[in-house]
Amino acid sequence: MDTTSCPYDPHAVGPGVTDPGITDPDVINPDVIDAYVIDAYVIDPYVIDPTGRDIHGEGALLRARGRATQVELPGGVVVWAVTDCELVKRLLTDPRVSRDTHQHWPAWASGELGDTWSLAMWVSDRNMITAYGAEHTRLRKLVAKAFTFRRTAALRPRIEEISSALLDRIAGSHGGEPVDFRAEFAQPLPTQVISELLGIPADLRPDLLRLIHAILQTTTSLEDAKATERDLYALMGELLAAKRREPGEDLTSGLITVRDDGGSGLTERELIDTILLMFTAGYETTVNLLDHAVHALLTHPGQLALLRDGTAGWEDLVDETLRLEAPFANMPMRYAIEDIDLGDVVIPKGDAMMIAFGAAGRDPGLHGETADAFDVTRPTRREHVAFGHGVHHCVGAPLARLEATVALPAVFERFPGIRLAEPPEGILPLESFISNGHRTLPVLLGPAAV
Repeated sequence: MDTTSCPYDPHAVGPGVTDPGITDPDVINPDVIDAYVIDAYVIDPYVIDPTGRDIHGEGALLRARGRATQVELPGGVVVWAVTDCELVKRLLTDPRVSRDTHQHWPAWASGELGDTWSLAMWVSDRNMITAYGAEHTRLRKLVAKAFTFRRTAALRPRIEEISSALLDRIAGSHGGEPVDFRAEFAQPLPTQVISELLGIPADLRPDLLRLIHAILQTTTSLEDAKATERDLYALMGELLAAKRREPGEDLTSGLITVRDDGGSGLTERELIDTILLMFTAGYETTVNLLDHAVHALLTHPGQLALLRDGTAGWEDLVDETLRLEAPFANMPMRYAIEDIDLGDVVIPKGDAMMIAFGAAGRDPGLHGETADAFDVTRPTRREHVAFGHGVHHCVGAPLARLEATVALPAVFERFPGIRLAEPPEGILPLESFISNGHRTLPVLLGPAAV
């Protein structure tokens, strides 16, 4: 982490106090966190590493600073990071907490951040998860009916078909050479599923994926972020124009009909941002889930054996992966609409909060001393907030779970000898402190099962 451009030492505990166990500022050592003595000092904001090189090391440091602690995001924006799982649940259901940037973040109201902040797109959108109160309910209802249990279950045959076709393709195209599992299976499966659900034509998908990836890369410059925003909204304009010319039996066409009939109060911006939300959440969450699940099993063969002998089920794998490796490690932004007294600290009215889903998933207060370990039989494996909580629980979570529980056993049944093609330490994370996955996941498939 380059600290030369930061106003504070990112590892500072108080005035002149730093972590005594850190000799390389790029490496965070959770083993020395107990050495922190923080009660006697005013804690400066922790400067988040925008490259996401050590999301979980940072999460451990933030937990050591308190259930909610101030952090500095790229661009010098200071917010509260919430790392305690029970506190996350409490705040996600607290009516004093809003995701409506335009109503409830005074720092945004001046208009300066919208023009000068590289992460502005993460808070400027208008959709069901950024709306507050009745507006949230109104927008969520428009989408939730597409993700009912019955409609999601009906997608199983199509998910099985897509999974099988992808496995056939990679089995026949590499001749024993390494395969990038993320690029050739984990990405195309949810892309195909969510694109068919939304009615996104094949010729628009590559550009849409490229632009979504650019948004998720939190090292981006302001200039590149603005170009991405411009290109993305232009592309979505193309999609809406095409759907208005030739509507189909898809969710985008349905939302356009509701919007154009005027019965929902849905604005054009809300329409676009809702479609973007559903695509991004339906795509990136599942990509990272599949990526991390395979990585975890290939680095923990004993856990894979438990799945193969029936000691644990694939649903257990999904939950433990979500707990240990939340697909979105940190999610900006929520706002205090009045002072919120947490007992140990007060989050003042108008302050912004970032929910640290990755840190909350490894909360030792909930999961014990082995919270950083991968264990598909863990009694608390289902007690996580990777898909949110309460009224903000992801409506697409059942679809992501279905895709994973169909695809993952299919991978290991087809390729029983699958293994990593590189040492684990050589497999790099995404350049993002928000999206939690690998840049590539190279594997050797081995012989396909007959």
